Amino acid sequence: MTDTEMSRVRWISVAGSVIGVLLGVLALLVIGLLIRTYTLPEREKPWRAEGARSAVLGEKERRQLIEALKGAVRIPTVSFSEEEQNTTALGEFGEYIRKVFPLVFSSRFIQHELIAGYSHLFTVQGSNTNLLPYMLLAHLDVVPATPEGWEVPPFSGEERDGFIYGRGTLDDKNCVIGILEALEFLLKKNYQPHRSFYIGIGHDEEVSGHKGAMKIVQTLQSRDVKLAFVLDEGLAVLDGVIKGISRPVALIGTTEKGSITLDLSVNRPPGHSSMPPPESSIGILAAAVSRLEQNPMPNMFGDGPEGAMFEQLAGEFVFPLNIMMANLWLFSPLISRILERTPSSNAMVRTTTALTIFNAGIKSNVIPPNAKATVNFRLHPEQTVEEALNIVRNTIRDDRVELSVLNSFDPLPVSPYDEENFGYQILQGTIHDVFSGAPTAPGVCVGNTDSRHFVNLTESIYRFSPVVMKQEDVNRIHGLNERISTEGFERLVQFYYQLIQNSDLDKLPRPHLSTHEL
Repeated sequence: MTDTEMSRVRWISVAGSVIGVLLGVLALLVIGLLIRTYTLPEREKPWRAEGARSAVLGEKERRQLIEALKGAVRIPTVSFSEEEQNTTALGEFGEYIRKVFPLVFSSRFIQHELIAGYSHLFTVQGSNTNLLPYMLLAHLDVVPATPEGWEVPPFSGEERDGFIYGRGTLDDKNCVIGILEALEFLLKKNYQPHRSFYIGIGHDEEVSGHKGAMKIVQTLQSRDVKLAFVLDEGLAVLDGVIKGISRPVALIGTTEKGSITLDLSVNRPPGHSSMPPPESSIGILAAAVSRLEQNPMPNMFGDGPEGAMFEQLAGEFVFPLNIMMANLWLFSPLISRILERTPSSNAMVRTTTALTIFNAGIKSNVIPPNAKATVNFRLHPEQTVEEALNIVRNTIRDDRVELSVLNSFDPLPVSPYDEENFGYQILQGTIHDVFSGAPTAPGVCVGNTDSRHFVNLTESIYRFSPVVMKQEDVNRIHGLNERISTEGFERLVQFYYQLIQNSDLDKLPRPHLSTHEL
């Protein structure tokens, strides 16, 4: 054998050894991924508080709760801006709930207060004043709606084919009426809670909550109130919304994104259209906002709390997504790219940029002196206002564009969701009871709620709307043909009915953890 042939043999032997080692490493990696995928601890614990009863509703009671929601929808409690609200309708709504829920307003252990003229605070006194109270939040105002594009008038409260239509049926009069209806039914059963709680109903959530929820907070702070947990609207039971999961899953918002509303303006000398300058105010501003749209904020998947949602739901995904979700340490770059592809999932992985207003021009033959645009950013939980503004400045890179922050706030702290947290576990257990064992996971609320004003009263703030949402329902919120099924609304009332009873526990039962079997 020649030296060349011997060299070739040695090379083949070494290459074979390397390939063998690599295949061994790959096999170990695959085994490790599978073991991690199928032995992740299950956090959900299908417990039920002793003595908690479901609401047994007869046909008369079913019609009562449905008619209560329909009547609420017919009152156009529209918030146009912080300065412009339908105050006549807001006042009418207060009178309406007094009429519909007489026991709530007459019970000896419930105190009702009108806050800032139109918001409502109920103090429900429990029998054990040593237990830390909790709070249920909702809001009675709605966004505007014109009849164009609706199948029925948006404030008709019309019932059709098993659905109640109208603005507020999903956001958020369903929760307002649902909470009060559940309490009314409990009072009919001569129920008095063991643990005290509050009900806060704000009147300006859609335009900041500064006059409603903030005033409620100030009232509670003046009394040195601390809360075990707060529950507000937010995420929901999603059915067919998350690709790769076949059954409904409940997402509980443990934080919500921050926000910046930013004005961009350009001021240039005016002129005649027959002698246009090389760049007009409109052109300069259009280029600036185009750069913002063409250069989105960085993908931050894996840096924030959204990863916990996918990991806890890993066992619900089909193969091979279950392996990828259970091993985000390896697959997060790939998952993050997939999530970028649709607006709803893209909102989870980065700070979003939305151009919402653009104003310029005064006459067809005049070069306008001013152009102004408004851009709304919703901040990823791991990004601050200042960090986002620095990225905006570096992206625009034009000193002729002036930036003016109209309002802003950082993302909210992440509330605990471990097996020792009272509020999260009570919420999780109630969801399991009412929604047929739907698995739960923490999530990020991409919109903002009144709950953000309560951070000084508790660290445990959760955002969950007890409704089942299909893909076609997502765009109905603030959109056309907002509706809720009569069956879905009954279940919503059932949820609050059981949540109030479940919250009467002095402490949580011992957690029971199990693992997926390989």
